[in-house]
Amino acid sequence: MTAQIEHTSARLYQGLWGILARWFRVPVEPPALPGAPGDAISTFRPDPSWLRYLQFRFWIGIAFAILVIFANSLAVLIAEFSVGVVVFLAEVLFTIVPAVVAFVALHLRYDSTWYVMSDRSLRIRRGIWVIHETTITYENIQNVSVNQGPLQRFFGIADVLVQTAGGGGGQQQPGQPAGGTHSGLIEGIKDAPRIRDVLASRMRHSRSAGLGDEHHEHDHDAWSPQQIDLLRDIRDVAQSLAAAGRH
Repeated sequence: MTAQIEHTSARLYQGLWGILARWFRVPVEPPALPGAPGDAISTFRPDPSWLRYLQFRFWIGIAFAILVIFANSLAVLIAEFSVGVVVFLAEVLFTIVPAVVAFVALHLRYDSTWYVMSDRSLRIRRGIWVIHETTITYENIQNVSVNQGPLQRFFGIADVLVQTAGGGGGQQQPGQPAGGTHSGLIEGIKDAPRIRDVLASRMRHSRSAGLGDEHHEHDHDAWSPQQIDLLRDIRDVAQSLAAAGRH
């Protein structure tokens, strides 16, 4: 039964994703993240193991539901065979249909989740019915941590939790941990420690650079070599005139 449900769900999903994407105008491309010229922008999504992790939890729930159905149907069959057959078929039907829908929803959740990182900020997008995008600049990040439960460890994935200033307030968005809009969750990735280290490094760099350093750098770049040579000539002439005046 499990294999039949999975096969039916997979065939249904192949066409359903395209239909939903057109109906609800779901972007099929990753979100864009503005950046300065020369910024390195990386785009990634959860690892396929995250989808298998979600499916495994799903099938555990389905197995429990099937056990309950069999136990209930067996009791009815013993009491009244004909009624028990009808009850069993009805319970199986009402289990398979929601199972197919839920299985498709897991794929939709996976395919609609994107992460984008630039030299300046992080953007997270997820959602089908309602699309949620969260953008976090590195200078606002207060803490970056890796969370991994036993089942996640079995599938080789982990989550990266990004907390920003004021993380205790605001309205909580889907896919975010307790802490509201001042946090972002990068779910189901293989190289969570590397992503954590990259975010932490960029956070430290943003703070050490400061808001004024960028303008100072641009001001310095505004002087051309010819202008610098001219200033040196003016300095030399001024020094010569000052020396002649002393004599």
